[in-house]
Amino acid sequence: MIAAIKPAGSNTHGLLAYLYGPGRHDEHLDPHLVAGFAMLGMPDPGRDENDTLTELGHYLDEPVRLRNSEFGKPVTDHVWHCAVRAAPKDRYLSDAEWGEVAQRIVQAAGIAPAGDDLACRWIAVRHADDHIHILATTVREDGRRPKLHDSGIRVGDECREIEKDYGLRRLKKGDRTGTRRPTQAEMHKADRLAWEQTSREWLQDRIRAAVPHTTSAEEFLAYLEAGDVLVKPRRGPSGDLLGYAVGRPGDLNKDGEQIYHPGGKIAPDLSLPKLKARLETTAPEDHPTARRNRPTTPWHQATEAVDTLHTEITDTSAGGGRDKQTQAHIAALGELIEATAQKAPANLRAQLQAASQAFVRAQRSQVRAEDRAAHALRAAARDIAHTATGPDGSALAAVTAALVWAAILAGRWHEAKGHAHQADAARQAVQHLQSAADEALAPVITELEARRPKEETRRTLASDVRTAIPEHAERILADPGWPALATVLADAEAGGHEPHQLLKETAARRELGTAHRPARVLITRIQHISRNPAPNRRAEAARLRSTTASAFNTPSPDTQPPTATAASTGRPGRPRR
Repeated sequence: MIAAIKPAGSNTHGLLAYLYGPGRHDEHLDPHLVAGFAMLGMPDPGRDENDTLTELGHYLDEPVRLRNSEFGKPVTDHVWHCAVRAAPKDRYLSDAEWGEVAQRIVQAAGIAPAGDDLACRWIAVRHADDHIHILATTVREDGRRPKLHDSGIRVGDECREIEKDYGLRRLKKGDRTGTRRPTQAEMHKADRLAWEQTSREWLQDRIRAAVPHTTSAEEFLAYLEAGDVLVKPRRGPSGDLLGYAVGRPGDLNKDGEQIYHPGGKIAPDLSLPKLKARLETTAPEDHPTARRNRPTTPWHQATEAVDTLHTEITDTSAGGGRDKQTQAHIAALGELIEATAQKAPANLRAQLQAASQAFVRAQRSQVRAEDRAAHALRAAARDIAHTATGPDGSALAAVTAALVWAAILAGRWHEAKGHAHQADAARQAVQHLQSAADEALAPVITELEARRPKEETRRTLASDVRTAIPEHAERILADPGWPALATVLADAEAGGHEPHQLLKETAARRELGTAHRPARVLITRIQHISRNPAPNRRAEAARLRSTTASAFNTPSPDTQPPTATAASTGRPGRPRR
């Protein structure tokens, strides 16, 4: 059951005329009263032959007129309107049951608290089987205004209790982090102008698409202005940016003026302070060794950054006490999904964009994010957003597979924290990401299977699988993707890597128990790890000693000759298959 509280109005008679009228599409078949305030002695306009609609409007407005006659400043926002709708598959509720629902809603909202004889005047009108409308005038009998702050939260909580008591479909409890639903007026305007989205939905998509491209609030606004978004910054006397509002070209009010929406009204996480916290976090300076070992392409960097979420999110969900850091990583993960969708090949773009839109709800919760913790993930998103070249097949397959696993981890964390809406959003995103990952991996699988190793090599590699991950070995070997995985392991061994070690490391970072195709899970991860030849540790140690000696240029009598490598000594190395 959903209760939608409309913006406050000033025309009681106009709303009554709509509720008792035929509706916009003749859908109001039998409008009639099902409940009202205790002192209501008026006949039902819907079932009375006389014209009592105007009289009912005056009766509801009587406390408002009395207050306005006593005080200099008149009340003009006194009409409270709430539509209460049952789910499509819910059972039929009688008039008496809808009347009880209306009574509970006005009590929860603060319109008519239980036992309050001086409460506001209200009525509930039913003109369809599945919903009612509640109209109230928000001036009490004693002339005071009711306390309606957070009434939407209280009404939502009461709806969850009503669902339980009446055996209706149970919806998830809200947490005040969702975006506001489009109003009827916004949807009708979009239909009239042949827009696929309402203005606020259209603006939200473009703001989120701009975030991965910018590193400051000023740069962010400039990026929006360079596109097709109208920007209205709010600055202080010093010129400092204090806020911003955005508008859609052609979105005009009745006076022909451009309509602007503040960022925080479009979505809770798009206010200027929250955007600045995400955009302007500085990353710590990398150690020279870390810079030298950094992956070569933005796509490989993104995969490396996503891999860190395995420990960041898993440790926190297990009680690590780092919720702020985890929330920051999940928010940055959404930016990475958005950047990947923008730069992915055309055949994957639709699924990745759908995943990005679904994951938006998972990016925010009541946990305040520590944005500095996610600088690596956010930097990877910016690098992808600014790259001019697309990924090769294996890099694309690796990053999409990593995003699938990261979204699964995010959903599990939200579920463990009781964030029902966010967990559901993450699950929706996983479905789209999995479709994109399967499509990205398909040509890679075809290429790998075309050059599968010989039968003897596959038997040896199968033995490595049974030794490294015995609990999943038989499922992996029975997977149709096993020949392709065998090719990946053979390629890795040719590059100097140990298949046994690669399998153990990958299994530790990717859960295989719930995977439908465990071999596919291993393929992208092992390809990413083994894309470079394994370093020769003895040769690296000799190089470091040689570099140090050259720097001092003072040979020591105790200096020993460099350690010989396996090639120079003739000692056999690990046999190549």
